[in-house]
Amino acid sequence: MRIIRFLQNGTTPVLAAVTDDSLVYPLPQADFLELVREAEERGQTTADYAASLLSQKQPLPEKVEQLQLLVPLEAAEVWACGVTYERSRDARNYEATGGKLDTTTFYDKVYEAERPEIFFKSTAARTVGPDRELYLRSDSNWQIPEPELGLVLSRSGKIVGYTVGNDMSCRDIEGENPLYLPQAKMWRGSCSIGPAIRLAETVEDPYAFEIKCRIFRDGEKVVEGSASTGQLKRKFDELVSYLLRDNTIFDGTVLLTGTCIVPPDDFTLADGDRIEIEIGGIGVLSNPVKR
Repeated sequence: MRIIRFLQNGTTPVLAAVTDDSLVYPLPQADFLELVREAEERGQTTADYAASLLSQKQPLPEKVEQLQLLVPLEAAEVWACGVTYERSRDARNYEATGGKLDTTTFYDKVYEAERPEIFFKSTAARTVGPDRELYLRSDSNWQIPEPELGLVLSRSGKIVGYTVGNDMSCRDIEGENPLYLPQAKMWRGSCSIGPAIRLAETVEDPYAFEIKCRIFRDGEKVVEGSASTGQLKRKFDELVSYLLRDNTIFDGTVLLTGTCIVPPDDFTLADGDRIEIEIGGIGVLSNPVKR
């Protein structure tokens, strides 16, 4: 089961559940976190509680694709992990060394270290949902999307759901100096999540998610790649445990788990491109790009 938010009549945000046969049922809760809290108060899983609510409802006549989708939850904070896949390590090495892949860097050390790389990525006000514009940073000439599985967390660190995330990145800024990481990762419109939250208890194996990324320019597909969360170097519980260390997180915090899909080294996003990130069982997160 997936949870979405959409705009009804162009004005009213509505929370809804999407069943495996793609039927959409509106829910009475104001947001995803209210649904999770009510389920906990009743001693039920979120999926079981949502299913009990659906038995009292009629599905909408519209399909998900016909709805004006919103960000599935307004996450107070979005954090992200880096160098969690071998492909990501290689890409960071390429940036840092100017293409000298035989040179060992600190990215190799991070990949092998006990402590993972975790950094602050975004806030609710900076994060956009499906079909909303992502922006290119004006002082970068080498920018790419980073398709990632996002963990939706409770304040205790429990994984309550999974979503699709786009951790936009400036490869030239990060490659120039690792201390520039916040500028390479955070700017207006540099993060999107959606289109849905897959409830955690309905996922049999979170390391079997298939991730695909497609980039379109002038209607033509110019980049396509795929990967699996099974290629992760680290486990999700490990990443969450480091985020929680001496830290306060909030209900609905999203932790992006790193990317294994990197466009060719001679590629950079351009004004007018469209990015599609698809994770099986969750949906397609599509965003236009604007300079």
